[in-house]
This record gives sequence, structure tokens and C-alpha cells, in this order.
Amino acid sequence: MGNLGGIDEDMNQEIRDEERVEKVVGIVERKPKRRPFHYWKVGNRDYKLKLTTSMIEKLENKYRQNVLNLVAGEGIPPLSVMLTVVQAAMAPWEHGVGYDDVKDEYDRWTENGGNQMEFYTSVVMPTLAVSGFFTEKQAESMMKSLQDVDELL
Repeated sequence: MGNLGGIDEDMNQEIRDEERVEKVVGIVERKPKRRPFHYWKVGNRDYKLKLTTSMIEKLENKYRQNVLNLVAGEGIPPLSVMLTVVQAAMAPWEHGVGYDDVKDEYDRWTENGGNQMEFYTSVVMPTLAVSGFFTEKQAESMMKSLQDVDELL
């Protein structure tokens, strides 16, 4: 009795070990890796932003809806919601960051030329992109659209 795994023998295909390894490595390498973080630059400081599953769950429980619906629904979300999402994305990487800390950083950021629309397009939405809310293609397309919106304003 022959090998029970696979149908290579039934299809008269013999794959040498080297070819099999090359094929497996090729498949793994083709899938692009998502950027590990989005960075929010405030003054001389870069804050790492990425929503973990635990933080997504906390946001969904707080607002009683999916995070994507919360921030990408109709129009731009309230500033308090965007700041809370950024706090959740920052918390795992910045120990003890509070909502007031994020508000203070947002104030510093706006004093240096930032604005609410830019915060949405260049901080909140890219954070969702690196957090796995979109495929790479969707994220790329969305970021291009958001950049176009920024340029119009």
C-alpha cells in the first residue's frame, strides 16, 4: 500500500524535495507583511500606534459598535472618539498613557500646524490600516484617497 497523503502519485507528478521547498518558500514570500506600526509625530516624539485585539474589544464594548463603523461611518467622527481610538492604539506601547495625555499631545500637534481633518486622514485611518482592518490593497487605495482629500483642503 502506498502513501496515503496527497495525490501526487495518482497524477503522475513527482516533486523533488528541493522543488517542494522552493515552492513553499515562494508562497510564503509572496504575501506582503503589514507595517508593524503607524507613527504619530508630535514635536520630536514619534508615538507607536497599533490596535491590539484586546484594545479593539475595549473600544467595541465602550461604543457598542464595530470600530470600523465608529470611525469610517458617515463623515468624520467626533474628536473625542478619534482621541480615544488613538489612546487605545498607543496604550500597549506607551505605559500608563491616559486620555488627558493624548488630548495634551493633540493640542501640541495642532499648535504645530495639525488639524482635525489631517488627524483623521493621517493618524486615525492609517492606524486602522496597520491594525488589520483592511487588506493591503484596500489600505493602499484608502491611503491614496485620503492623501487626495488632504491635498484638496
